[in-house]
Amino acid sequence: MIDLWYKNAVVYCLDVETFMDADGDGVGDFRGLADRLDHLEGLGVTTVWLNPFYPTPNRDNGYDVTDFYGIDPRLGSAGDFVVFLRAARDRGMRVLVDLVANHTSIDHPWFRSARASTDSPYRDWYVWSEEEPEDLTEGIIFPGVQEAVWTWDETAQAWYLHRFYAHQADLNIANPAVREEILRIMGYWLELGVSGFRVDAVPFLVEYKGLKEEPDREPLLLLSEMRDFLSWRRAEAILLAEANVERDRAPLYFGGRAFGEDERMQLLFDFPLNQALWLAFVRHDPAPVVAALRSRPEEDGLQAQWAVFLRNHDELSLDKLGEAEREEVFAACAPDEGMRLYDRGIRRRLAPMLGGDARRVALAQSLLFALPGTPVMWYGDEIGMGEDLDLPERDPVRTPMQWSDEPHGGFSDAAETVRPAVAEGPLGYHETNVTAQEGRPASLLGQVQALVRARRACPAIGWGSWRVIEGLPEGVLGLACAWRGSEVVTLHNFTDRDVQVPLSELGTEPLAQIVGPPDTEPGPVDGHLALRPYDYRWLRAGRTRK
Repeated sequence: MIDLWYKNAVVYCLDVETFMDADGDGVGDFRGLADRLDHLEGLGVTTVWLNPFYPTPNRDNGYDVTDFYGIDPRLGSAGDFVVFLRAARDRGMRVLVDLVANHTSIDHPWFRSARASTDSPYRDWYVWSEEEPEDLTEGIIFPGVQEAVWTWDETAQAWYLHRFYAHQADLNIANPAVREEILRIMGYWLELGVSGFRVDAVPFLVEYKGLKEEPDREPLLLLSEMRDFLSWRRAEAILLAEANVERDRAPLYFGGRAFGEDERMQLLFDFPLNQALWLAFVRHDPAPVVAALRSRPEEDGLQAQWAVFLRNHDELSLDKLGEAEREEVFAACAPDEGMRLYDRGIRRRLAPMLGGDARRVALAQSLLFALPGTPVMWYGDEIGMGEDLDLPERDPVRTPMQWSDEPHGGFSDAAETVRPAVAEGPLGYHETNVTAQEGRPASLLGQVQALVRARRACPAIGWGSWRVIEGLPEGVLGLACAWRGSEVVTLHNFTDRDVQVPLSELGTEPLAQIVGPPDTEPGPVDGHLALRPYDYRWLRAGRTRK
């Protein structure tokens, strides 16, 4: 039987180095993470996704890996990692890890060997050119920071390809040895007990850019091989793809969506929906969300699933919006140039982008769990953490977790920390922290806990069919998700005004409230449900009207 546990999962993404420091050196570690799993259990999290924790020079938040089989000594030992895995399993949580297969650090032993000699067994593990490539600047990922996609290496006396930073040399997936090594890496971590991988930069992993001769082999077949390997080694394990692609290309990453067909990724991040969400927040109008949902390719089988998110560990990319739409979001959420990045994105956290408005932040969190798909949270957003725009590039959203109003937000006892905790303003750790919000149903943390419980109790959102409820007042998004005879209706008021939702338009009867803001009256009056500005309601329907 196929195990589709991810359909009703609640995923929480964190960076070990900024979550909790147990040994007092100013850097988070696996011991600290294990100690704080109670927070995630209380939140209702079912799956923990770890950003890279491998040995690294740490020029790109750990994505420049020097050993795919190790643990960064700053974060602990292999034993500490296993203890964490066991502690998570004891709480019923699964663990996903980042699989960074597109590139390695130029300090990796493979690249050091490859650059040293044309006779190296690792020479063909990377993409080289003896002549200056014509496409030196074609396809730059980080405009304004990255100068080229090829760099001259004096030792190798050749150019090497890097779709990202110059210190991250691209692996050559046309080489069968590289593909075998990727599977070997997967097998290692599966054997230790992880439940799958978030696969980094998938569109750049499955391309033959820079090769003089391309093999007669579809590069996307690598994803099929990864899925086949996963199925044999640990049948219930999953692949979650970071693939910010156009809608018409998404089926290529999902692959066959019926059992026995050519299968690839079980989960894809829904980047178009994420960007539409922010346009909707800015316009106070859910129309962009509706359009994005309806633009999803039709799902023919049970296994394919979209992963929905509000923010992640990178910039908030707005590349799928039109130029005028992007400027709308910039003007409202990132009015200063220093808040923007790479000409297409925003380097801010969720709560500051919504002006710190508690009602709008709670609305956004409710949407995260109500939208069809699997919700993925970014650490700290459950309490409305702030940001530090003095940090470079994407680091403003990667500050230490704010546990209390103690120094460094309770993250560490060290004099200095890996990054400074956000201290200033109402979203800094003096006012915004876990301790201050625990046990308070009206706090953001209390509301998120209630929403997670609701999401886990409503598998129709992850498993079922969905429809947009028509005929509602302007600015209100109504979704109905049905599965196995039950239906869940969610209502979200994007506007700053009171609205009356006629129950007659919902198409179901009767309705019982599952969750809403703590201080709202759950019952309808005179056949209408009152929604205050930025209000949300989840309702369980009785029988569906025909």
